[in-house]
Amino acid sequence: MMRMRKRMICALLVACLCASAVAQYSSDQCSWRGSGLTHEAHARDVEQVYLRCSEGSLEWLYPTGAIIVNLRPNTFPEAGAETRLSACVKPRADTRGASMYVERAGVMRMLLSEEEQAAGRVRCFSLNEGALFVQASTHTDISKRVTAFQYELIRGERATAGETLSTTDPCTPCTDDEILMAVCTSDFVVRGSIESVVEDGDDEQQASVLVSVSRLYRQKRRVFEGRGRSRWSGRVRVPRRCAIQVEQRSDSGVGQWAGLEEFLFTGAVRFGEARLGCALQYRDFLLMYQAAVESGRNPCHMDVN
Repeated sequence: MMRMRKRMICALLVACLCASAVAQYSSDQCSWRGSGLTHEAHARDVEQVYLRCSEGSLEWLYPTGAIIVNLRPNTFPEAGAETRLSACVKPRADTRGASMYVERAGVMRMLLSEEEQAAGRVRCFSLNEGALFVQASTHTDISKRVTAFQYELIRGERATAGETLSTTDPCTPCTDDEILMAVCTSDFVVRGSIESVVEDGDDEQQASVLVSVSRLYRQKRRVFEGRGRSRWSGRVRVPRRCAIQVEQRSDSGVGQWAGLEEFLFTGAVRFGEARLGCALQYRDFLLMYQAAVESGRNPCHMDVN
């Protein structure tokens, strides 16, 4: 009887320990939630995290040591497809206590500092560069610290404006081929005019262009909303220095110039926000598209009537 009672106590202890371990970490293929308290005795520990979804989130409470986040798509990739995949990271507003790097074979590149995470910066990197290395800062009090972010995997090589995927100037105009391809592959394609340019009070590097839409060709999510039967509008995020270039195109200021010209706007939807990719005055796009149709260079059909 005593031996049986000892076995039962041991089983209960094992169950409690397992429950404690489960409480420290919870994850699925898309998201992960864990605690740095498991590293408390070994502050230099590095935890491996594997996420296999096109989008998800991570929350690391009381960060200590480091975690390596391995991001992969949830589909079996074709040969070479992974080299064309990139990941975009958007920190949560209350994030602090760690810095983010891109790491490959022990070489690290800063992606987001603590200050940039607190400011809500969105940053992207190519999966071909390596994994996301999240390193906890050295603090004596970790009780009020948490590192949390959303991520999305994207395809394509050209950086969406403001996401610093490459060193290319995001204000550089797209080439004709890039615009034609953007019409086929972008998350949103709209025709419209600029109502105003609004600075983002929380992000000095970003601004929003308020677009009055005359025709909606495509949108991945409802980033453009209808106002009545035929009037649609929405905000498109752009780097502030690109918005300044828009404002400087009129001596009278954007208030006088807005609405006088129609543009074709294309871009990506990141974390529920429209971000500008390629844009061009609509009359210039028509000439380009018609020339591409006549020469057979248009990658897809677009109804321009």
